[in-house]
Amino acid sequence: MLLLVGVVLMVGWVSLASTAAERPTLGDPRALLVLLAMLAVVHLVLTVDGRRRDQVLLPVVGLLMGLSVLLMSRLPQDHVIQRFGSLELPLASLQLLWIGLSLGIASFIAVGLRDDLVLRSYKYTWAVAGIVLLLLVFVLGDETNGARLTLHIGPFAGQPSELLKIILVVFLAAYLADNRALLAGQDSRLGPLRLPPLLYLLPMLLIWGLALATVVIQRDLGAALLFYGVFLLLLYVATQRRDLLALGVVLFIVGGVALYAFFPHVQERVQIWLDPFATAQGAGFQIVRGLYALGRGGVLGTGLGAGLPGVGGAPSIPAVHTDFVFAALGEELGLVGSLAILALYAVFAERGLRIAAGARDEFRTLLAAGLTLVIVVQAAIIVAGNAKLIPLTGITLPWIAYGGSSMLAGGIVLGLLLAVAVEDRPGAAAERIGWRERVGDAARAAAGRVERVVR
Repeated sequence: MLLLVGVVLMVGWVSLASTAAERPTLGDPRALLVLLAMLAVVHLVLTVDGRRRDQVLLPVVGLLMGLSVLLMSRLPQDHVIQRFGSLELPLASLQLLWIGLSLGIASFIAVGLRDDLVLRSYKYTWAVAGIVLLLLVFVLGDETNGARLTLHIGPFAGQPSELLKIILVVFLAAYLADNRALLAGQDSRLGPLRLPPLLYLLPMLLIWGLALATVVIQRDLGAALLFYGVFLLLLYVATQRRDLLALGVVLFIVGGVALYAFFPHVQERVQIWLDPFATAQGAGFQIVRGLYALGRGGVLGTGLGAGLPGVGGAPSIPAVHTDFVFAALGEELGLVGSLAILALYAVFAERGLRIAAGARDEFRTLLAAGLTLVIVVQAAIIVAGNAKLIPLTGITLPWIAYGGSSMLAGGIVLGLLLAVAVEDRPGAAAERIGWRERVGDAARAAAGRVERVVR
């Protein structure tokens, strides 16, 4: 399958280079060859490790990353320029660097995570870490387009919400695995609803408050929608209770109406969504240009390199390399190519849920399901925003859009899924209580103290 991925991406590269040169040519395929070499190295590492894993996840993610390399090579390179001392990296080279780091993280986690004890046993430690991370963004974060998203610590900068979504999934998977029986039961009535004990509903209410606080303080609609959507779906996976799902939807609607009534930036987002053409030269410009791009693409697209993501040196769509990569690809690949991209995410969803269904315990089942939902829900939100099906949010299209934080978070998700997908071999239980346990004693002791304090 990786060979097939290589063939598909090479055909795309030839198309892109030929369009730019206005004649058939291979161009300079070094960036694509570097990506294919990195995928081959990851495959070799997983093969040498010798444990049986899912064989589809890596090719699917590799193809999405390849589309990212093609698009970033096609866009004006001065969209993003990063300097590391005397080294200067433009957009495509920088994205390739993030992809390499992402694949490295995925390989490290897939091979090195032999025991999920550190994840499942210290759920409150992870929750505290997530809250601290969120508070740091509230206090020290920088605003981008009116949203407080980016955190700078020394020379490093990133969007902590990308890491926070993974921490949220780990906490919820551990909490729901420990309390599934209580949450699935019925204890008290609230009108037509039969609810579990209020104490065990408290995390649901806290997540609801976290989502609202994210919108209010960070002005990040995308992260709030992602956090809450993943929580509700994971709660339903754990309990199979439609009444809790309905209660969560009602709370979401109530919170959304309240936010619209009291916060101008929410009203502005909704108004732009309802009629972007009313402010086509102002606040609605980005959405209007994205809709034009999708319209120009038609069924078969204009061809790679033949679209208009840049006109006269200026971007046709603002933030085309982050918020509107799907519109740019939709223009050049058309409806057929757009559906193919969505199909890749659908295949990823199928493999992730298959891993969840085959996991050996409830924690791994919920962890795999949650990690899969994080990617799929995030992709659905940004694609729907590009197509004006929902208000536009500031999240990225996983593994395609430019962004170091997003790409590294995607590597963590891929690595965890590959680790969960491993089938236990004889002696694995004994190995889990070997030297790896002893190496982590100090960290576990510290986390254990946090657990006792929180409880």
